[in-house]
Amino acid sequence: MPTPRETILAALHARLVALPATALRGEVLPERVPTAGLLILRDGEPGEPEVTLSPLRYHYQHRAEIEAVVQGASRDAAFDTLCASIGAALAADRTLGGLCDWVEAEAPQPVDLPVDGAASLKAAVIPVVLHYSAADPLA
Repeated sequence: MPTPRETILAALHARLVALPATALRGEVLPERVPTAGLLILRDGEPGEPEVTLSPLRYHYQHRAEIEAVVQGASRDAAFDTLCASIGAALAADRTLGGLCDWVEAEAPQPVDLPVDGAASLKAAVIPVVLHYSAADPLA
């Protein structure tokens, strides 16, 4: 049986898969970026939990990361559209079907990355904070 952490990350990945861009989880950046863009979900860090004792619960503010990458002549517009679609997907259900207390993305800091012999990439890491509780830090 998967842990709450894995269940939540899988649900977040499922939200990203529903977007027009190609969504991967924990993969390396491929050689080619799809036309609609590329999203790579990184598991991130659960951080140090707050603990309540009655009943025993570990309350996390887990920081996952979404790497968003676009390429092409209209990469600024494509990047803006991609970021907006991520925001809309998260805003549609801030609890990921009741798995989290709250899900919130932080603003991206885009960079242009030159590529030899091809159009440059526009990329950013989008931090996503997942608020959830678990009965055990390993379960």
